[in-house]
Order: sequence, then C-alpha cells, then structure tokens
Amino acid sequence: MTSAASPKLQRWIDLLAALLGHRLPATFEELARDVPAYLADGSVAKGEPSASLKRMFERDKVELRELGVPIETVGEEGSDESSYRLRARDFYLPYLGIVTSRGLETPSPVDRYGYGSLSTLAFEPDELQAIVDGARLVAQAGDPVLADEAQRAMRKLAFDLPVGATDGPAAAIVPPASRPDPRTLAALGDALFRRKRVTFGYHSMGADAGAARWVEPYGLFFIGGHWYLVGRDVAKDARRNYRVSRISGLKVNRQREGSADYDIPADFSLREHARSRQAWEIGDGDVFEAVVEFRGESGAVRAAAALGSADETSPAVRRFDVRRTDSFARWLLAFAGDARPLSPPSLVDEYRANVERTRAMYA
Repeated sequence: MTSAASPKLQRWIDLLAALLGHRLPATFEELARDVPAYLADGSVAKGEPSASLKRMFERDKVELRELGVPIETVGEEGSDESSYRLRARDFYLPYLGIVTSRGLETPSPVDRYGYGSLSTLAFEPDELQAIVDGARLVAQAGDPVLADEAQRAMRKLAFDLPVGATDGPAAAIVPPASRPDPRTLAALGDALFRRKRVTFGYHSMGADAGAARWVEPYGLFFIGGHWYLVGRDVAKDARRNYRVSRISGLKVNRQREGSADYDIPADFSLREHARSRQAWEIGDGDVFEAVVEFRGESGAVRAAAALGSADETSPAVRRFDVRRTDSFARWLLAFAGDARPLSPPSLVDEYRANVERTRAMYA
C-alpha cells in the first residue's frame, strides 16, 4: 500500500466507524467530530466546516458507495441539512454455514463483539451448488462488472465455508459477440448515480462512422447478452437507447460534481422500459410507425401480431413502433411470407432486398 493511499484509507475507516457509531442519522458536523482527518484544519471546531472539507467528505462518501457501502442520505443530497446513516445489518455479512445431517457445521455467532443482531445464513448442499452454478454462469454472461461481483462473492463463500464446498464442474454458455468496456460500464453507473450528463462517441448499427452524443442517463438494462443505456439525447431532446459496447470515449461532466445535472422523469420506469423489448425497438434512431399484414394462422404468427397495435382497416393489419429498419425487416422475413410490410416504403424496400438475397443464396 502506498503512503499516499494510507491517509485516505484511514479516513474511510474512521468515517465508517463514525457512521456505525450513530444509531440515528447524523449530520456531517456530527460525523466530522469522530474523524481526525476532518478536524485537521480546525474549521469543524469553530462550527463552520470549510468548503474544501465538505468536498473531501462528498468524495469519500461517493467512493465508499462505489465500493458497495450502503450509506443512506436523509434529506437533500449535499445540502447542509442532510444527515447520513449506515445500518449495521446492511453493512455486515451474516455468518455462513452448510446444513448437514449433523446440523450446522459452523458455530453460532456470539454477541461479545457486537454482532449479536447478525443472523446465520445456512445452505443445504444442493442450494449451495445452485449458487455456485449461478455465479459461474453470471461470470460468463458478457457483463464484466457482474462477472467481477460474482467472482468476489465466490471468494467470500470459499473463505467462510469448508474447503471444497464451492468446487464442482463449470457450466458454460455462449458469450455475446461484443463485450462492453468495464470502465465504460463503471463510469456510466457513477454518472447515473450522481445524475451527471455524459458525452461519448457512438457507432450506430448500419452507420459507417461514429457520431458524438450528449446524454442524460436514465438507466442501464441487460437484454439478449448486451448492456444498453437508456437516456435523453440532449441535442434531439428525445429518449434513446445505446448499446454500451458501441460507446467509445465516454466522458462524465465534471462541473459541479456535488450537484445533479438533471432529473429523471417521474413517469419513467426502467423495469417497464426494459421489459420485453424487441430488437427493432432498441436503438438510437427516430421512431417510425410500421404497418404489417399478417396472413398465417399459426401460433407463432398470432403471437407476433399480438406484439403490434390494432389498425382500423383490417384485423390482419397491425402497427409497430420501430427504430431499426434492418432488424424489423429480418424479423418479418422469418415468417416466410406470413408477415408482409405495407409501409413505410423504406421498410418495404429493405424487406424485398432481404427476400432477394435469401433467394440468391438458395438458388
């Protein structure tokens, strides 16, 4: 450990001890009295903490949260009236053990050291194996951040449980063709947490060159082996989705780091936005309405038609909101003529081109 890192580490430890030592939410000034590094300039003792000291506290708080410490803010983030809390039950891990025919293999927790409120988390052998298999699959799913967290969890399990308890054959899944940069995902997560605007280069599907984007992040979601960023494109004043693996040169706005740049709309739900998203709906292009006629009566055709909305001209005609012409045209082609695009002309042309290329392959 370097000498430069030691003072910060000590400051973090002191701040965590101060937070855990208060049962009720504590203000910055109350916490600062228990952190020697915050007392160094004498401003706390005078009852007027300096601006540089407050910035140090804000940085410490953000970095500890990034490490997974669940520090809660009561009141408006960063204001003088805010107070902070760290619940012991959220911070400390429970004791782990394996349940066997002889009972619990690890001793019961004692309260001599203040851990009396912690429960014991016990696993049956088959439950533990399911956790191990799940962690290994997560590590292969294509998300480097989740993979790292899964590996950390496995190391914690291996430390607390008997030797060999987490051993077993490794499962395998097919990884996605492209993986996002872990640093990009981490930076986006930080920007989303602090509500900071980001700028980046983006290479759209079907585009020969990338273009700059200025975005207010609303959320990150994982679909089809890929991570996507949803947010407001500032230049277009419209909501867009961006595949994280296509983002390059990400920069987070550094102005007024302690203040949010924007608010996420109250009616926005990431869960609803990400639920059952189709490939043609995920992209950074403008939305257009596609009109499709369904001719078949098979279950697959009926299920596909149900994804669209009704059209007054015929029960067989359905309307879809589409962002990606190429993806939607390929999807329609999969129904072998039972789904035919009627408009717009660009979609009809793309569909016909796909038909001709397919015929040429099998001629």
